[in-house]
Amino acid sequence: MLGRWLVVVAVTMVMLAPLQLHAQSQSPEALVRDNVESLMADLEGRKDYYANNLGELEALVDRNLDQVADFRYIGASVMGNYFRNATPEQRSRFADVFRQTLIDTYTRGLVTFDYDELRVLDAQQTQRYDDQASVAMEVVANNGQVYPVSYSLRLSDDEWRVVNVIVNGINLGLTFRNQFDQAMRDNNRDYDAVINGWSPEVGVEELEQGGDA
Repeated sequence: MLGRWLVVVAVTMVMLAPLQLHAQSQSPEALVRDNVESLMADLEGRKDYYANNLGELEALVDRNLDQVADFRYIGASVMGNYFRNATPEQRSRFADVFRQTLIDTYTRGLVTFDYDELRVLDAQQTQRYDDQASVAMEVVANNGQVYPVSYSLRLSDDEWRVVNVIVNGINLGLTFRNQFDQAMRDNNRDYDAVINGWSPEVGVEELEQGGDA
């Protein structure tokens, strides 16, 4: 399941929420670096409270993910070639379902995953295009395990938005697209059945072993 391991994405996605506030005045990595310390303190200091008030934590995650992630773009990417033949209602519904599955997963994971440090790497890739960027980070678990996380962002309407995440070399966007494709094959290309039953999974062993992004 996603839960325990993909919470590294949840923690860093929450940190990226302020990105849209000054999209043109600062680089994405500078914005992340500026907000890491304050947001880490907020989450760490209230972890016990949120563990007993999951509804408030879910609302926090919902609000922050809505601000930073382009779920319409991500949903279309995950649907891949199937997006073309989906109805506007199905496209919109899948984006909403995809978003909710991530919110539920992140909320559960945030109160169970223990980390010692979140750090934005000093060496970042050069931005090749004005409207595209990547931010490289590391999440250090309390057992010393280091999980590299790389975010792909695009500039849309003067706001930086996350459109993909790579965790320990596993490209989650590509993984989810392959899972959507397999679900369509298993359900005789029944869009509604796939959307209604959508439950993305990434194996624990897969994330631990990592991959080539």
